[in-house]
Amino acid sequence: MAAAYDSFDYPAYWIGREYEHKSEIIAIKAFLHRIQKIKNLLEIGAGFGRLTPLYFYRAKKVVLSDPSSKLLRLARDVFSDKTNIKYIHSSLENLPNRIRPKTQDLIIMVRVLHHIKDIDLAFDVLRSLLKDGGYLILEFANKQNLKSTLREFLKGNLTFPIDISTTDKRSKKSLKNCSLPFFNFHPGKIDEILANHGFDLIEKRSVSNIRHRLFKRIFSPELLLYFEKHTQKFFSLFDGGPSIFLLLRKRG
Repeated sequence: MAAAYDSFDYPAYWIGREYEHKSEIIAIKAFLHRIQKIKNLLEIGAGFGRLTPLYFYRAKKVVLSDPSSKLLRLARDVFSDKTNIKYIHSSLENLPNRIRPKTQDLIIMVRVLHHIKDIDLAFDVLRSLLKDGGYLILEFANKQNLKSTLREFLKGNLTFPIDISTTDKRSKKSLKNCSLPFFNFHPGKIDEILANHGFDLIEKRSVSNIRHRLFKRIFSPELLLYFEKHTQKFFSLFDGGPSIFLLLRKRG
């Protein structure tokens, strides 16, 4: 069965989004520095391997998984000389049928959660694949980002920050034509789910904090990324950015 991203030019999506890409690299690198030893590493939703250069040298065995066979082929072409990388064409839900339980030291899942309807099931899968004490680097689209909060306040919706319901950001037009969801999650909802599934927070970072066309037009990429690097922890104190990155550890 074809995946949604088989018919979408995802590499082209990242053209002109160097700031967002490098902002995510800043967060992931900081998290990796806090993890001492990795033998087995799994990236779920690895796509065409955009983030793979960050970490493939850190683990003896790396698995790139994605529901899109098209994107995995692109990744395989790019990393054809890497002998420690394995490719698994699979949805997240089916991964327990492809990977033995409790074998992964680290799982990375970036820009995936917003497409998942049943996140309780997703965290059941993540927990089943991780070793006790294993690490999870997780990203989610933040409903409570500063821009959305200010917009809702201007509409008179003063209870927006405490409404932990999940929102589907697809337009009414795309809802008719696209079966792939795009959810924004409240940080409080994510905290609740993580606690229920036995994950402890080690570090949080707010990412792409100044993602705006005007800023990109006025300021150099180097200046934007300097600001980003030194404010990710600060903005995480109030979940200000559009994207939240978490370094988590599975309880033993």
